[in-house]
Amino acid sequence: QVQLVESGGGLVQPGGSLRLSCAASGSIFSINAMRWYRQAAGTERELVASILSGGIIYYTHSVKGRFTISRDNAKNTVYLQMNSLKPDDTAVYYCNAVMGKTDYWGQGTQVTVSS
Repeated sequence: QVQLVESGGGLVQPGGSLRLSCAASGSIFSINAMRWYRQAAGTERELVASILSGGIIYYTHSVKGRFTISRDNAKNTVYLQMNSLKPDDTAVYYCNAVMGKTDYWGQGTQVTVSS
């Protein structure tokens, strides 16, 4: 069993920054990838950023240059630094970890960008 706990969400004004964290605990043997997804009200969940065990990083087009994903392997933690936030970034952000053929999900953290 693996648990993912997200933190760092909140309310921020447009142009502001937030840093999300996702800590994995439990029966961790090998995490192949860690990802951040988001889901805005009335929309489907979308992949925001991912980092593979080999260090390969992916960003969806809308966040390139503004968001940075990083990973601390010693702490089994992945971060998402979000800068220059826009109202369109408002969503529930979910952490995802892939081990073998199994996906694990966090409970989600709300990010609201509003003046």
